[in-house]
Amino acid sequence: MFIEQSNRLIRLLWRATWRKDAHSRTVYLTFDDGPSPEVTPKTLQILDRYNVKATFFCVGDNVQKHPEVFALLRAHGHAVGNHTMHHLKGFSTDFNTYLNDVAQADRLIQSRLLRPPYGRITFKQLRALRVNYEIIMWDVITRDYNPKLSPDKIFHIIKRYTRNGSIIVFHDSCKAAHNMLETLPKAIEWLQAQGYGFSVIPDHHQDIILKTL
Repeated sequence: MFIEQSNRLIRLLWRATWRKDAHSRTVYLTFDDGPSPEVTPKTLQILDRYNVKATFFCVGDNVQKHPEVFALLRAHGHAVGNHTMHHLKGFSTDFNTYLNDVAQADRLIQSRLLRPPYGRITFKQLRALRVNYEIIMWDVITRDYNPKLSPDKIFHIIKRYTRNGSIIVFHDSCKAAHNMLETLPKAIEWLQAQGYGFSVIPDHHQDIILKTL
């Protein structure tokens, strides 16, 4: 829906987190659509190589099918977020079905971070979910899932659009694997060379859990 970097009007209309602190030389790598036994472990190996932590927006159905991969990414110190149970498009899903699907995924993922699949969520859904979740969109979407794009094009998108506070979207899915796995190391090295640091998106729900342990 929103190609590469959405404009100011879209960001104002859909009141969500599109970018973090614009004054900080920090970026936030995020991964959608996993966990995938074919792709997520390879992604973790790359991130470990550079000592980078990221935020994984997981599909509940994939967590249910591959709990060992979900446990692995948590064991590696990465943050997680809710990407609905069945990767639903909010625009074509009725209100109660969409909220129930998010709640079903939450029972498995347990995060107050939520990213609507495809960025498609109605105003009514958004208002209701903001009560309990921080809605995380993006500042840069790499489009690594597009088979018509080459890894070089994906890398160009990252170099062109990344800025202070950028939330950058990759996908740890089989569909995106070729582009993502080839581009990710080059992107990290380039971002480091530009002086960027990396951080996970804070999840206050996890903070509460840690305080009670």
